[in-house]
Amino acid sequence: MIDCLLTLNAGSSSLKFALYEVQAVRAAPQGSFATARFVGQAERLGTPDAQLRIADADGVVLLTASVAADHSLQVALEALLAWLSGQSTVRIVACGHRVVHGGTQWSAPVCVDQSVLAQLASLIPLAPLHQPHNLTGIAEAQRAFPQALQVACFDTAFHHTQPPLNRRFALPQALHDAGVQRYGFHGLSYESIVAQLWAREPAVAWGRVVVAHLGNGASLCAIANGQSVATTMSFSPLDGLPMGTRCGHLDPAVVLYLLAQSGATLDSVTRLLTRESGLLGLSGVSSDMRTLEASTLPAARLAIDYFVEYVIREIAGMAAALRGIDALVFTGGIGENAVAVRERIVQEVRWLSLFTVHVVRTDEEGVIAAYTAALLSTLKN
Repeated sequence: MIDCLLTLNAGSSSLKFALYEVQAVRAAPQGSFATARFVGQAERLGTPDAQLRIADADGVVLLTASVAADHSLQVALEALLAWLSGQSTVRIVACGHRVVHGGTQWSAPVCVDQSVLAQLASLIPLAPLHQPHNLTGIAEAQRAFPQALQVACFDTAFHHTQPPLNRRFALPQALHDAGVQRYGFHGLSYESIVAQLWAREPAVAWGRVVVAHLGNGASLCAIANGQSVATTMSFSPLDGLPMGTRCGHLDPAVVLYLLAQSGATLDSVTRLLTRESGLLGLSGVSSDMRTLEASTLPAARLAIDYFVEYVIREIAGMAAALRGIDALVFTGGIGENAVAVRERIVQEVRWLSLFTVHVVRTDEEGVIAAYTAALLSTLKN
């Protein structure tokens, strides 16, 4: 039997997992991440097209299964965990979970027990579209592998180094103390980029770096000496850049107007801002940049132009937070693959200063695996 650890990233519309041999994770050189033994994902959960796909390290597909159901995340998790339980040569000794919100209390990964679970559940009002699904992943993993260590890794933790001024809203102190503050997200992705820069290009890592995590969810982070200084997402993953279906930055008076004047409900406004806006809302075509780039419709071009424009503006904002910029790093599905979009952005921000441009593949699963293996070692010692 081979001791392995599982990473789970459970969301409302997708599920990603990777299975690693524990020794491979521990043996990975600093700044690089182990190769997963198995990887898989389920996308478009909640639609008739939802499928779970599992492949080995060489990309050979081992399982494809429909998970189209009313509770498709639950179905996908059950199918995945049942498949893993059937791997006779694998013993899962730990599970690392991406958890979107760690509140103000967690600046590092934590072993999950009932007390931690209760505290994570108390943060659901701060991330109602993400936290419940993260907790579902933990609960299902606990049931499938009751002897395994469960570890929560937080998307907010990386941003705890930000100056207090950059974590504030211009609201009364009592609201700040109650948790109405800037948290920042995509932290596991940013940690992955920083680790790779330290290992491969330390001179870049020491400098003032703006990382553009551009995908269906999108944000920017200003990083100095490897630490977060400012980021575009704030109280929730809804803020900042326009995204696949999320609106990004919005005058809060728009929400007040919709609720007061148009007969909208809280649920309908939530759906509008999170599921029907962004690239999809602008184009009326798709939330996928690849589809928009292939389209000849003017609305598709509008969506791309809007996305590029606001990435440019926010890069300038991040550079201001750093008082300059030495390097711009692109990552995420759009950042890594949409070459034309990336080139437009770089060309339009050249006025800022002289800076180097890098494209680095993010590896959130690798970060989660490394943290999980480290905590596993600590407990065994």
